[in-house]
Amino acid sequence: MARFRSSKKKGFVKSFVKKKQPTVDHVTGDKIPKSFVFSRGKLPGPLRQLEMDLRKLMLPHTALNLKEKKRNNLKDFLNVAGPMGVTHFLMLSKTESAPYLRVARTPQGPTLTFKIHEYSLAVDVAQSQLRPRCPHDLFKTSPLIVLSGFGTGDQHLKLTTIMFQNIFPAIDINTVKLSTCQRIVLLNYNKDTKLIDFRHYSIRLQPVGVSRRLRKFVQSHQVPDLRSLQDVSDFVTKAGYGSESEADDEAATVTLVSDLGRVNRASTKSAVKLQEIGPRMTLQLIKVEEGLCSGSVIFSEYGPVGDKKKQEESKEENQEDDDESEEDVKGSEED
Repeated sequence: MARFRSSKKKGFVKSFVKKKQPTVDHVTGDKIPKSFVFSRGKLPGPLRQLEMDLRKLMLPHTALNLKEKKRNNLKDFLNVAGPMGVTHFLMLSKTESAPYLRVARTPQGPTLTFKIHEYSLAVDVAQSQLRPRCPHDLFKTSPLIVLSGFGTGDQHLKLTTIMFQNIFPAIDINTVKLSTCQRIVLLNYNKDTKLIDFRHYSIRLQPVGVSRRLRKFVQSHQVPDLRSLQDVSDFVTKAGYGSESEADDEAATVTLVSDLGRVNRASTKSAVKLQEIGPRMTLQLIKVEEGLCSGSVIFSEYGPVGDKKKQEESKEENQEDDDESEEDVKGSEED
């Protein structure tokens, strides 16, 4: 029996090839730093959300949907980190006294342990603002890192500076594209209180001398409402919004070397605006270990290694890990 060909035309389906991210930093020639953000032990709901906020902060060179199981120990993450090129671990834990954040270099350390005194989630920061700003392409590039107050000459502060500088890709100011500078992470060390203020901002530029009405018109390309005006010139000259008459701070203005968007043009002055997007943390460096969550203690906030208060803190930090290892042993015995 003869076969009849279908009269329906098959549509052309274009194959989608996902663009691979570069693995080598063009500035330093080293591997681009990548990170895992995970927890050690049980965390309450707010700390779980802080974990997700930190993963989003570390984008795009992190595992946003990293799956964790109760039986996973540090060796499991370390075995996966090697083939995937992961260079840093950010580990959240919770004890009876306070939550902790450990930042470690893989595979051999060092490890910096921070006590989290205060923290605010990204959603809390957004709810406190009148006009929260979070464009869809904000997390496509890595943030810039700015460290302030760490130049005291102490060894543990030098290690902290090196750790946070290497956790994000380096930039070359001569070749960097302005469109990739979308976010900034600021760490400010207070030598009096020994606390570190951790902040995360978005960067936006506004042309100097241009009213807010004109900026919105150029950016949105929407026809403005002119019913209440007698002439088109009133739309340009009349100050209708409070922020239009704001004085531009000369210290916060820059001269662009290339075009950026529809409003900011090269060789023109633009005002740099920072808007916090969270999360926000107040940290205290309490311990520096030579290895990956192990090894000799290089620095301890509580004095010598044998100090009683320091030992109590160390027991609290490792309590959750010990509980997990006991659960693994019980699970293996049941199997």
